[in-house]
Amino acid sequence: METVAKATAKYIRVPALKAARVADLIRGKNLDVALAILKFTGNKAAKEFEKVVKSAAANATNNHSMNESKLYVSEAFANQGPTLKRMKARSHGQGTIILKRSSHLSVTLKERA
Repeated sequence: METVAKATAKYIRVPALKAARVADLIRGKNLDVALAILKFTGNKAAKEFEKVVKSAAANATNNHSMNESKLYVSEAFANQGPTLKRMKARSHGQGTIILKRSSHLSVTLKERA
């Protein structure tokens, strides 16, 4: 059985569709390449994914005794979290609903053979 290291960040105030684009950038990449991509991607979701990837790497080295130089991102995905519903005042006493979406970010690291 192959050992894996996981990390999750929940209730992040980024829409899941925008975070999924960042997850597609790092999926399948080596750990150092993925961190470089996230560092230079100017996006709030990239900053949050960077924290999750670093946490998963720490879990791999400290909890599972995995070699950090052989790690790669095997899974990275963003699931939709709860949506905050807000009202914005409009003309004639009406209102418009504003949906503030959130997401749950997950990363799984494995060792290359």
